[in-house]
Amino acid sequence: MNAPQTVTPAASDLSLDNVAAVVGIGQSDWRADYKSVREGGKPTDSYGYGAVSFRRALEDAGIQKSDVDGLIVGSPTSFERASELYGVTPRWGLQADSSQAIVAAMMAIKAGFCEVVALVYGNDQRSAKVQYGGPQAMGGGANLSYVYHAPFGLTSQGALYAMMQRRHMELTGATEADLGQVAVGQRAWAGHNPAAIMKDRPLSLDDYLSSPYIAEPLHLHDYCLINDGGVALIIMEKSRARRQGRKPVTIKTAFRYDLHGGSTTLRPRLMDFYHTGHKVVSEKVYNAVGFGPRDVDAVLVYDSFSCHIPFALEGFGFCGIGESGAFMRETGIGPGGKLPVNTHGGHLSESYMQGWAHQTEAVRQLRGEAGLNVPNCRNIQYISDVVGRVYSIIYGVD
Repeated sequence: MNAPQTVTPAASDLSLDNVAAVVGIGQSDWRADYKSVREGGKPTDSYGYGAVSFRRALEDAGIQKSDVDGLIVGSPTSFERASELYGVTPRWGLQADSSQAIVAAMMAIKAGFCEVVALVYGNDQRSAKVQYGGPQAMGGGANLSYVYHAPFGLTSQGALYAMMQRRHMELTGATEADLGQVAVGQRAWAGHNPAAIMKDRPLSLDDYLSSPYIAEPLHLHDYCLINDGGVALIIMEKSRARRQGRKPVTIKTAFRYDLHGGSTTLRPRLMDFYHTGHKVVSEKVYNAVGFGPRDVDAVLVYDSFSCHIPFALEGFGFCGIGESGAFMRETGIGPGGKLPVNTHGGHLSESYMQGWAHQTEAVRQLRGEAGLNVPNCRNIQYISDVVGRVYSIIYGVD
């Protein structure tokens, strides 16, 4: 009897490029909820923020809950419980962070597990007083990096990124004023965004430099906000999305590369600022779409701390290694600049939705529905390199 023949699928059969599109987006009322929580209120919980966002995303997409056959939820909530509470019966689903949620939705659609995937994130981190540093950071033992560094008192992510930024400054000659361009530029974008928490609080470079250190050399304005809220997206199989009516935003490509060797010793951060991962991912995504960083109309970077932006700009080839300070000054990353970065205000000035709101901003910019639209915007790149997992997603309109 002959052995069964092994058939290797063609590379094109395995590609996730252009298989899915975003057809709906929604979010909760970050500004109103931020004010309520500051005054001692608690508008709802993580599931409630997700529910509000999900409903609005369905309305934006023009579909019903019954059309949804896949569900991905953010880490604060359970897939099973969310399915029950939101009244959906997905035949496939999971829990994931924002970047992996996009990739997983593409994979599920490509595999034929489902055609319409709802991505729903809700987090009551501020009203629930979640700690991101200290002995009870994220529940103490919930995150290994906190466990390994706790004996040394280094449980704050801000302290870890302060070390990273300090080494970058020593190696490249970058200054605090160079880094301050990030916070100032993103606050300027937030001024045009009606949903941004910091919309009405202008920030100058002098304001930035005179603000207190939290973990030197990082100032107050280098840190992300902490607020309650929710975000949702509806991702649909591409051909079905085209028939849906509204012009969809295509997920052109996405790639991930991990740097976990020695991650608990901080080596991936401190030795090359994630540039090893940046290089691999940039080659993959740019080859997939047939263009490079100079052809990107706007960049959205996960910015729990401002230094993510210069590291990503260098690593993805927008400028040379060590040249991000001069590049941001000469090119401009705020409104009116040649390279718009975090056009919604990002985590620093819009809302800390752990990367989820960056995805909805990409959609708004490509639809021409943002607070301040980037002219002739056709391609937007998202970059995330948190804790050694380097992702990039490129969105576009056909």
